[in-house]
Amino acid sequence: MNPSVRPRIYLASRSPRRRELLRQIDVRFDMLLFRQDERADDDVDETPLPGEDVETYVARLARMKAEAGVRRLFMRGLVRRPVLGADTTLEVDGEIIGKPTSPADACATLARLSGRTHRVLTAVALADETRCKCLTSISEVRFRELSEAEIRAYVSSGEPMDKAGAYGIQGRAAVFVEDIRGSHSGIMGLPLFETASLLEQFGLPVLG
Repeated sequence: MNPSVRPRIYLASRSPRRRELLRQIDVRFDMLLFRQDERADDDVDETPLPGEDVETYVARLARMKAEAGVRRLFMRGLVRRPVLGADTTLEVDGEIIGKPTSPADACATLARLSGRTHRVLTAVALADETRCKCLTSISEVRFRELSEAEIRAYVSSGEPMDKAGAYGIQGRAAVFVEDIRGSHSGIMGLPLFETASLLEQFGLPVLG
């Protein structure tokens, strides 16, 4: 396919990691930003529902973000293209672990992950005015034992504060990771296998 005529999508996310990953597979996109932080947006309430398991939760949020993006296309009179939304969360002992609310919360989360295996779930959804499809990547990550000094030093760097589970595997926290089973790109925040599959279902093959 001629790169000059490759189709475009919208990305309904502020995440720089997701932008980098889309560029990695040569997907052209425009940013479709919420008027405020999407986690505080009325259309994307991230409070887990009563009794909601983590797989259902992360898929629901990815769908909500993609569908909210489609609504914004209509509201703003923008060119209609598919909208990509995604959500990443961690699960430890059946509990949903999102982004830390404070440095103290980040320290507590990392202490909880120390020397243990946790699950990282990233759901990705693609929506247009007629349909919304979603796929979820589930990976396992094992941390080595972390000292209190290491945790404090990492949190003081500021890196954990905007990341699910209080760490970024593509950053300094890579030295904490003893083992990975699953999708590295999914752990970063956008599973490329699932993303490419959704794009193909919408007639937008990555390698076409």
